[in-house]
Amino acid sequence: MSLPTPRPSERGVTTAEYAVATAAAAGFAGLLFKLLTGGFGDKLIKTLFDHVLKLLGLG
Repeated sequence: MSLPTPRPSERGVTTAEYAVATAAAAGFAGLLFKLLTGGFGDKLIKTLFDHVLKLLGLG
């Protein structure tokens, strides 16, 4: 009868996954901020707002 072999530790895997997800989220937030604070963002928000007003029958 043989003893089970110990599995390698995976303690740091979860932390690394959280770090990668956090870095990706921060990058996406930075990109979104840059888009929405420029001229493109102003036009996009205005168009979206006008579309919602038309759907509600107010515009």
